[in-house]
Amino acid sequence: MKYKTVRDSMGEVKVPFDALYGAQTARALVNFPISGDPMPEAFIRALLLAKRAAAEANGQLALLDSVTVTAIVSAVQQLLDDPQLMQHFPVDRFQTGSGTSSNMNANEVIASLASQRLGREVSANDEINLGQSSNDIIPSSIHISAMLALEQQLLPALSHLQQIISQKALTLTEQVKTGRTHLMDAMPVRFSQVLDGWASQIEQCQQMLIALQPSLLALAQGGTAVGTGVNTHRDFASSFCDKLGGITGVGFRPADNLFSRMGSHDTAVALSGQLKTCAVAMMKIANDLRWMNSGPLAGLGEIALLALQPGSSIMPGKVNPVIPEAACMVAAQVIGNDAAITIGGQSGNFELNVMQPLIAVNLLHSIELLSNTSHLLADKAIVSFSVNQANIAGSLGRNPILVTALTPVIGYLKAAEIAKQAYEQQREILEVAVEQTDLSRDELRRLLNPKRLTNGGLGE
Repeated sequence: MKYKTVRDSMGEVKVPFDALYGAQTARALVNFPISGDPMPEAFIRALLLAKRAAAEANGQLALLDSVTVTAIVSAVQQLLDDPQLMQHFPVDRFQTGSGTSSNMNANEVIASLASQRLGREVSANDEINLGQSSNDIIPSSIHISAMLALEQQLLPALSHLQQIISQKALTLTEQVKTGRTHLMDAMPVRFSQVLDGWASQIEQCQQMLIALQPSLLALAQGGTAVGTGVNTHRDFASSFCDKLGGITGVGFRPADNLFSRMGSHDTAVALSGQLKTCAVAMMKIANDLRWMNSGPLAGLGEIALLALQPGSSIMPGKVNPVIPEAACMVAAQVIGNDAAITIGGQSGNFELNVMQPLIAVNLLHSIELLSNTSHLLADKAIVSFSVNQANIAGSLGRNPILVTALTPVIGYLKAAEIAKQAYEQQREILEVAVEQTDLSRDELRRLLNPKRLTNGGLGE
């Protein structure tokens, strides 16, 4: 590999000849050989958008000439348009806590491309980073990337999942099954009621995420090193947000207090908490699917999930609930990501949080995982499962808990006696109740009708 020698404030360093980055990126590659994983592309793209908005704001404020601004904007657009150029952002995600290495990586790459366009050297610090600090551009980029990921990925994915669940529920309004509490037989429910409960969970997840979006729109940009705005034009923050809004179509705004957005990441912690809530809801739905699909002979066998792949390398014919299982693992990972973000959020020391790359990585990872899994649950599990009518009808008729419907008429103790006898003798509640009460068979059949019992209350 051929190398070239470049300089920064600490002296000379060699970088690969074809690399667009410079000395500070090269130093970071030497200093942080930790995971081998760079920052997420979604974060890098948000940082690049922020750099473009900063250049345009500085141009508007007459701090950069129009030719330089155009060169920077063109460089950013080239980076956004060509996925192959992401190889020039190799800094490890476990790096300096401020994210300075990633900030300078972006500054150096943009400066390199802008220099090629202008035929002169463009300064990574004095021109690309003008009016900025890692301490405000990195927290801003965390908010920008998370906001765009929510808008473009997770909220549409959750909406799709909710829609598929609701549509499936409409096809199952006449299907009545044994309800369960504590994994034990309980009163009947309709399949549609079960799925409507799932849909409500997903809707609540969407609402909680939407409620956090106004906080995500508030950016730390303009705070520079410690929140005072030193070396930044007084109108830079507002101009930056205006330019960024024009680029993204999202109404970003300067935070009311820049100190809080730089010294802490409370909004990111709150967002992660809501992502964890989504993960918990998703795990509940996935586990319900797994339980109802269990069997097909020795389990509940209430539904049959679509067979997607062989389930065993040794047991022929075995098919497993692979999508719900994957969803459960995703949920576990998101919960783990939230723990990491929580610790990261605690690491605000005085005027700066020093676990910003960790927060960015895990936040975007959770959003990506939940987005992808929402589509898989909807399209490869929920939309296609079938109901095993014979299984649910057989267990429903033998369910001793149906006697609950007789309690207002014969009392709790008598009803319990009938339930125990029915269970011990493996007989239907109806037959035992005919023997043990004065109610007619027709009246008992009406009172014990499982579908009637899913309507709630004592009325018809």
